Amino acid sequence: MNMKEFEKLKKRKIDGGRAKVIAIDLGGTNLRIAIIRHGKILKYLKEKTPNTAVKIKKRIFELIENYMSKEIKGIAVASPGPLKDGTIKNPPNLPLRNYNLKKALEKKFKISIVVKNDADCVAYAELNMGYKKKNFVLLTLGTGIGGGVVINGKLYRGEGYAGELGHIILDDGKDFESLVASKNLKAVTKKVFGKQMLFHELMKMKDVRAKKILNEFTEYYGQEIASLIHCFDPEMVILAGGISECGMGFLNMIKRHAAKYLQLPKKTPICWTKLKHPGIIGASLYFK
Repeated sequence: MNMKEFEKLKKRKIDGGRAKVIAIDLGGTNLRIAIIRHGKILKYLKEKTPNTAVKIKKRIFELIENYMSKEIKGIAVASPGPLKDGTIKNPPNLPLRNYNLKKALEKKFKISIVVKNDADCVAYAELNMGYKKKNFVLLTLGTGIGGGVVINGKLYRGEGYAGELGHIILDDGKDFESLVASKNLKAVTKKVFGKQMLFHELMKMKDVRAKKILNEFTEYYGQEIASLIHCFDPEMVILAGGISECGMGFLNMIKRHAAKYLQLPKKTPICWTKLKHPGIIGASLYFK
């Protein structure tokens, strides 16, 4: 290798070490953006997701422009599903419809773009940086409910839309998401207490009504998780999302309800994620 070739190789190694990714987590309630290098967050911003499609699109492009530099080698987006080939189809908690975000970003920024299902991004982060199990099921619990399924170390996508675990029917034609997502919880607590509340607030209350609501909702969690365990027989079930701040007391309620429905002759661990910001980190890992 001559000196010129050596200097080229050295420059590539330096550039590779500095190369960064802009990662976005597009949620129904919050929009997050970060600059990430090798799975580490260097810069981070969280704000409320705009309430119209036009405003969402505009804000995504504004944020990316603010974070863009010569060191950015790609843009990774974690988006709610249904999603296929970079096109956001018809997510129930976002006003975007049949919007090819990947194509729009490629046209504007002229660099590599990936747009992935947000729950898949969380599962991908768990696979590579979290519990690192080869067979697991993951639920993301927030404004909506997402799911990720990893089989033999690979994300299972079926024909492109697999993993919509929030839409498993549980009760009287209603799916898991409609029964337990935060928007339904807010509606129930508004009716009972006159104000919207979240699980972690109910956990702090010494009120029979709060305990009843918690019991009803965690019953549905138990039914959903038991069904998933029966279907996939995973090494573990991982729960992610802001709901993890409810702590072990809430998780133990879920476990007790799940145990009532389980028929397999084994005990499958049900755990909170150990990762912080797994959605944006998982999205960035597609540029490894």
